[in-house]
Amino acid sequence: MQFEESIEIQAPPQTVFAIYADVSSWASWDPDVHSSSIDGSFISGATGRLKPSSGPEARIFFTEIVADRFFTVESKLPLCVMRFEHELSETSTGTTAIHRVTFSGPLSPIFSRLIGGSIRKVLPQTMAGLKRAAEQANNSFKPTPLRGPA
Repeated sequence: MQFEESIEIQAPPQTVFAIYADVSSWASWDPDVHSSSIDGSFISGATGRLKPSSGPEARIFFTEIVADRFFTVESKLPLCVMRFEHELSETSTGTTAIHRVTFSGPLSPIFSRLIGGSIRKVLPQTMAGLKRAAEQANNSFKPTPLRGPA
């Protein structure tokens, strides 16, 4: 099973990616995350923990990270892997963000029904939260105007 959601964000990919890289703050914009952490730096091969709003805490694996472009995080379930892909594309007005969720493995049909439905329902809220956080961060940066001689 696979599903995805996308949103247009009025901020550059670098701003959105910085929000992703701040793993311990995911709960501030993602209503489906109660808490999250990473062991070390936001790089491919890192591990961490994620406690969803409902459900047990899980170990997560950052399998692929390319700065300002995408990252993939996986969680292992019995005979199933749940993969979350986060993709950023620069546009003329900012960024298109895509979140894709995939279940694979022998028990993926069961877990996609048990877990996938609730993730799919909250994914639009997650994307809206990411948009708000990125646009707020982008708007809070105001370069100081250059002043000429007084």
